[in-house]
Amino acid sequence: MDRRTFVKMSSVATLSAIGTWTGISKAWAGFSSPSGNEPLGQDDPSDGMDMETRRLGTLEVSAIGLGCLPMVGYYGGHYDKRDMIALIRRAYDRGVTFFDTAEVYGPYVSEEWVGQALAPFRGKVKIGTKFGFGVEEGQPTALNSRPDHIRRAVEGSLKRLRTDHIDLLYQHRVDPNVPMEEVAGTVGDLMKEGKVLHWGLSEASARSIRRAHAVCPLSAVQSEYAIWWREPETKIFPVLEELGIGFVPYCPLGRAFLTGVIDENSRFHPGDRRWNLPQFQPDALKHNMPLVTLVRQWARQKGVTPAQFALMWMLSRKPWIAPIPGTTQSDHLDELLGAGSVRLSAWEMEAFDQEYAKIDLKGHRADAFTESQIDK
Repeated sequence: MDRRTFVKMSSVATLSAIGTWTGISKAWAGFSSPSGNEPLGQDDPSDGMDMETRRLGTLEVSAIGLGCLPMVGYYGGHYDKRDMIALIRRAYDRGVTFFDTAEVYGPYVSEEWVGQALAPFRGKVKIGTKFGFGVEEGQPTALNSRPDHIRRAVEGSLKRLRTDHIDLLYQHRVDPNVPMEEVAGTVGDLMKEGKVLHWGLSEASARSIRRAHAVCPLSAVQSEYAIWWREPETKIFPVLEELGIGFVPYCPLGRAFLTGVIDENSRFHPGDRRWNLPQFQPDALKHNMPLVTLVRQWARQKGVTPAQFALMWMLSRKPWIAPIPGTTQSDHLDELLGAGSVRLSAWEMEAFDQEYAKIDLKGHRADAFTESQIDK
């Protein structure tokens, strides 16, 4: 399927969904569907205290969550523990109730910081974490979803997160060596024990989603998704909508590409996750700059920043999407949360898609090894 056909299909699906949002409001409680510049019932649109909430299955979370991976230096740099704990708490003060981490982030460091930061108000927030890599066995790049490993991973996460339950537990990557039914059954047992309240999959195919959901109902699926990487729209959105499963996009800002801070002269080095990704090679950066120009133009029209536009575009597409942008800076956090009060109308999204379809994009989102671990 070529890109123009893909975008046309996505736009039709989106317009259809927008037209039926009113009819499904009972199924997706907590969702408001404003258009244009209509605020989401907030006295001050810049104040995140009254942030819109959305439902991932039966789990209610803030419309924008916080991804806590960059804090451990995923994109380079070293960050002070006290500063990152303060940042997480600032997000909570601004209305964020949804925080994303994983045992492999660090490893362990992200969970430890999230646990300490959220301990004072644990009952008011939702924490998502993940199992699926052989961290406990000293093999953090190897897939492992054996039942005994899942249990060890969960016990470790509970301890580091300073809690007696995990709000949303994901299988980080589908393990081809362990039947999905066995994984779902193990997580189901953990849910019966009260250690896990909801569960989900990350980078899973529609087939795996159906198999897992049939054994133990899923609340959410997490995958990379952004204006420049829209594969989930055709690959898994139909099954998510059918089964009432929420979607949690990571890298919604295109690893900062869509914010406009990266240009054709930007270069990345080992230690920064982007250094070997096809999308961030010099030729691809230069080739893809027209998309940055388009995002800037639309952001200017809506009176927002490019980063805010990238998030409002995403929040406008489906009522069951809750992105988890990551940051290490308080001013960037405040900027991102400012996207919570403005939406695109159905016709604006159609117009944007028409302009987007004219842009030829170059470069895949993942390196070969990472791609090999993504469920097809």
